[in-house]
Amino acid sequence: MKVCRVYLRVSADDQDLARQESIIANAKVQGWYVAGVYREKASGARADRPELLRMVGDLQPGEAVIAERIDRLTRLPLEEAERLVQAIKDKGARLVIPGVVDLSEVVEGASGVAAVVLKSVQEMLLRVALQGARDDYEERHRRQAEGIALAKAAGKYRGRPADPQLHTRIRSMRQAGMSIAETAKAAGCSLATVKRAGK
Repeated sequence: MKVCRVYLRVSADDQDLARQESIIANAKVQGWYVAGVYREKASGARADRPELLRMVGDLQPGEAVIAERIDRLTRLPLEEAERLVQAIKDKGARLVIPGVVDLSEVVEGASGVAAVVLKSVQEMLLRVALQGARDDYEERHRRQAEGIALAKAAGKYRGRPADPQLHTRIRSMRQAGMSIAETAKAAGCSLATVKRAGK
């Protein structure tokens, strides 16, 4: 039986994970048993994402990690991204993600020089995919910063409007004695949003 764990991620609290939900049904159609689904609203450039860490902790030998694209799993700098992938491999699991070539079955059937070459090719392609995800993240932030600078210079920058209903809920939970982390989880938002709403 093929067993997988599905990781769904968007970057911001106001973004919706619904579009990625089809990954679960698609995995089942392809013959995977879905052992867990991990939904997260956090930047892929953070290594301390709770659901990501929970997924890695839950992984069992022979399982696969499925995500929409490699940038849904990570936008970390290459060295950190490779540590994340290694943590997944150390659990005896593998990645099944579009754009990430998986030659593991071919490597297992090869020997000698062929096995070494195939393994090297897979590692190189993975490094290219991980670096591409990081480059895209950095380019988006560079363009965003340029846009904000131009808007500020023109006196048109207002920043992202706060969600008053969310902030009211956060303040109520905090006043009830919930910790920042508990509030963030209950409200489905980031720790930074809880801290901002509490001011």
